[in-house]
Amino acid sequence: MNDKRLPRPPGAGRRWTSFVADHDPSGRPVRTLHEQDNPRHRLRVEHDAHTLLIHLSDEDGDGWTTIAVDRGTRTCRVAQGLRQLDSARAAYESLYDIGA
Repeated sequence: MNDKRLPRPPGAGRRWTSFVADHDPSGRPVRTLHEQDNPRHRLRVEHDAHTLLIHLSDEDGDGWTTIAVDRGTRTCRVAQGLRQLDSARAAYESLYDIGA
């Protein structure tokens, strides 16, 4: 992991905001959040008994970053890809010894 610190962005700390839930008029469960002023910037979290996957789209909605977290140890790995599935697979496979 890169430990180099980035320069502080201009105007940092002025106003924080949150991701909000998508609206589903059919009443189905909402599984994706988006940035309030930028609905193409999305966030999704899923898990099983052992792993937490945090999927974050690029600002323009193209491409994904996935953080895979082992729930027992909190060890994590990060991967990026053009598709959510690709970044999820890469993060998961870099976290665990999948074997051949």
